[in-house]
Amino acid sequence: MHGEPVSYSKPPTEAKVKWAAFGTFVGSVAATAVLQAVDADHSLIEVLPDWLEAVVIPLLPTGISWVAGWRARHTARPDLPASQR
Repeated sequence: MHGEPVSYSKPPTEAKVKWAAFGTFVGSVAATAVLQAVDADHSLIEVLPDWLEAVVIPLLPTGISWVAGWRARHTARPDLPASQR
């Protein structure tokens, strides 16, 4: 009833994933540098409560990762049938 089973090679890590991970790393380093630079003043964003700062600050690396992943080109999978690429 079914054709022969299809075996797929191990897919390479897409450029999108590599760039998103790199962006997260760079963003995290930048956020950490800011935190270390203003360590004497624990209020980084004075208009926000401290608990909200803890939510807002991680948005920097998250945003960088999203943009990096969105901008990176898709890596084609030549091992897949054309209908699944």
